[in-house]
Amino acid sequence: MSALNYEQAGVDRDAADRLVEKIQTLVKPTLNSRVKSSIGGYASLFALDKKRLIAASTDGVGTKLKLAFRLKEHKTVGIDLVAMSVNDLLCVGAEPLFFLDYFATGKLDSQIASDVISGIVAGCKQAHCALVGGETAEMPDFYSPGEYDLAGFAVGMVDADKTLPHREIRPGDVLIGLRSSGCHSNGFSFLRRIVPEGLDGFSIAQEMFTPTRIYVDSLSGLLKKGNIKGLAHITGSGFLNVPRMNSKVSYEIELPPLRERPGIFKWIRDFGGMDLKESAITFNLGIGMVAAVAPAKASSVLKALKKSGETAWELGVVTSKRKGRPSEVLLKAGEEEVLLEYA
Repeated sequence: MSALNYEQAGVDRDAADRLVEKIQTLVKPTLNSRVKSSIGGYASLFALDKKRLIAASTDGVGTKLKLAFRLKEHKTVGIDLVAMSVNDLLCVGAEPLFFLDYFATGKLDSQIASDVISGIVAGCKQAHCALVGGETAEMPDFYSPGEYDLAGFAVGMVDADKTLPHREIRPGDVLIGLRSSGCHSNGFSFLRRIVPEGLDGFSIAQEMFTPTRIYVDSLSGLLKKGNIKGLAHITGSGFLNVPRMNSKVSYEIELPPLRERPGIFKWIRDFGGMDLKESAITFNLGIGMVAAVAPAKASSVLKALKKSGETAWELGVVTSKRKGRPSEVLLKAGEEEVLLEYA
């Protein structure tokens, strides 16, 4: 099979990047001195006072919902919804406080809606945040029968002197990876094109459907102690998220052996027809979060993560950026390696 890419599945990353640039220009007149971080970050930061910042993030579940419709399983997509936003809050150092959801459908099915909301509640419990409200919209003829869409909005708090990423992320710092539960909520426009029909396909689809891991419990204590310099949530754009911690340096990462990562990634490698570079900017490849830590703290951070129930590995190091080059991620997987450029 020839190498496939995400664009062939209908996702135009370049167009999305251009839109973000345009949005940044459009929203600029609305910003004021209390806005400390806005479009383009994992979460926006707004000064509540001189010592505390409000962090806010919003996201959806994407076309993973199509898999929910196919499997007629609606009880876990709410966990994905919460995870995508609260994990982003962690990347700015914030503690999740509360969550709101938006559920839209053509014709309201109370059982499906109840199942979805039960998943959102489960996610909020994992993230230790309150589900304070939301919106249910019934729009006849707007969605196909039995289908719906989801969006979520999370708010957190962080002390001004504990925001991430720290500016002193530098060459020699250690990169630690936290194991993902699977594909989380990314790459499904591609995955849905290659999942075979029938019993085997149903089994594979169920594995893909594993909900996104929420990292609040395992990371909150480390964040409060100041043991982490930066966090990269490996979501859309895959490992190109790593330079979002600091684009003035580069990164070297060696993935753990395939047998130690979720089994779905072996299937994607064997049957997906996607080369390593495309896979690395589409999927998390078994790493849900990457943390940058000082070398002296690497051992204790790894120990704390494993004690909290995480599977975690020392993945590599922060390196110096080559002169005249953008921030790069040299990603190794067994005997293969690929160089990703962060533009």
